Amino acid sequence: MAITINVNGTDRAVTSDPATPLLYVLRDELGLNGAKYGCGLGQCGACTVIVDGQAVLSCSMPALLIEGRRVTTLEGLGTAERPGPVQRAFIETQAAQCGFCIPGMMMRIEALFREKPDAGDGDVRNALEYNLCRCGTHMRILRAAKRADELMREAAAANGGKAS
Repeated sequence: MAITINVNGTDRAVTSDPATPLLYVLRDELGLNGAKYGCGLGQCGACTVIVDGQAVLSCSMPALLIEGRRVTTLEGLGTAERPGPVQRAFIETQAAQCGFCIPGMMMRIEALFREKPDAGDGDVRNALEYNLCRCGTHMRILRAAKRADELMREAAAANGGKAS
């Protein structure tokens, strides 16, 4: 049974079993490897993607529940040549060490600032509560979030007040 999901602005027909976790559909069927398999239990956040504006754990979200919804993955934030504001912030602040948790962190920060452009440090900490980092780069990740906020505000101002 094929279902259609919109991934990074493009409708995609997928043929995986509807009970298959979204993470596997993204990685195995669509070749989008930004979301990482961490624990498979929805406890680490490495698999975080954005669905209809909300950060979700793709390892515990069946593909069937995504039909007709908009999914944004790390690949949808920008490219290596033109990184999005959150990606650029993580690069500039050198927030990653091993990098395994970083895609999930980026997605959660992206979702937060899209929903609440005036989010403060407490909001960022609360949003990242669901993402684990074993390397201990927490302070750099928080600096990256602050820098992402600045870059997103600059982009919105350059766009006439509209988020890009």
